[in-house]
Amino acid sequence: MKRKLRTFTDYKDLGLSDKVTSQAGRAINKDGTFNIRKRGLRFLEQYSFFHALITVKWWKFYGIIVLTYCILNVFFAFLYMLAGYHNLSGMVAGSFLEQFFESFFFSTQTFTTVGYGRINPVGFTSNIIASVESLVGLMSFALATGILYGRFSRPVEKFIYSDNLLVAPYKDITALMFRIANAKNNVLSNVDVELMLSMNVTENGTQIRKFYELQLERKRINFLTLSWTVVHPVDEQSPLSGYEKQDFIDADVEVLILINGYDDTYGQNVHARHSYKYYEFIWNAKFTPMFKRSDDEQYTILELDKISEYQEMR
Repeated sequence: MKRKLRTFTDYKDLGLSDKVTSQAGRAINKDGTFNIRKRGLRFLEQYSFFHALITVKWWKFYGIIVLTYCILNVFFAFLYMLAGYHNLSGMVAGSFLEQFFESFFFSTQTFTTVGYGRINPVGFTSNIIASVESLVGLMSFALATGILYGRFSRPVEKFIYSDNLLVAPYKDITALMFRIANAKNNVLSNVDVELMLSMNVTENGTQIRKFYELQLERKRINFLTLSWTVVHPVDEQSPLSGYEKQDFIDADVEVLILINGYDDTYGQNVHARHSYKYYEFIWNAKFTPMFKRSDDEQYTILELDKISEYQEMR
């Protein structure tokens, strides 16, 4: 269905191209990252190990630390064996495997500067290896401590979103709406949301991608303590006015979401991104309540597992 789009403010400073043929999929992934894969540079030129270790998931971070620790000690254990086990005073002679484990555990003691004293290096070569390993150990622990502090000191948002965006009746018109909530126990204040519409339109016989700001019923709340249903009324001022379900599909509609808030715990601002594609829209439905009074009516219960629950309207 072709339609002539009325005049609205077209935003060109989002950092996303208006060329439809050069982009694929959604603009923003469900985890908030941009759907971009960079190529053309060598791996070390485009990859930041520090950034990766700061942002990687905790289980991966600990896995990297343990794996690096083991690899370094295995490496130095083989160096001690190449230097000769007789150059490690106090080592119990035995099979190759026993010598390896003796060298490995001596390496861990040297690496961590523990040094129990039963085994000690004898000779120039073994002492050089032990000196280098001590230096590597000190630098490694300093680096790991700095990264660990960076991970703990970095404010991390934990917004959760409804799985779908609803297109529902709203005050005699239609509205787009979705729900967000803070999954952490910290207090987020001065939270504001911006919605941008990404859609394909035809101009002069060429299909291009346009971006429009969507006006909200409420753009900002003082405290995000419960859930927040973000609503965009599809009125005469909306670029989606008059659009039907098939029109959303034809225009490859995507709603881009930017959230900003102030984290009282860290005293810093937090940011989050999210998006909904047209195939994640549910038509003619409304969200079901997700908070209620406690049985003794002394506090409010927020049921975060119900953030995506909705019921269809007849």
